[in-house]
Amino acid sequence: MSFEIQVKDMTCGHCVQTITHAVQSIYPSAQVQADVATHRVQIHGEVDQAAVLQAIGDAGFTPESL
Repeated sequence: MSFEIQVKDMTCGHCVQTITHAVQSIYPSAQVQADVATHRVQIHGEVDQAAVLQAIGDAGFTPESL
């Protein structure tokens, strides 16, 4: 499964690390690819989109489904 989300408040490399850690804390095998310039994050793996959005939100960001 693969999906893309937008995180408008992801502005730097530290944000990418925090988001990646948040996702991989609940799905260790998930692959996370982030593009700071477009504020988009692609998630690859057997994950639940709602749980991923919640984890990123709990990390202090505002994720939006695309």
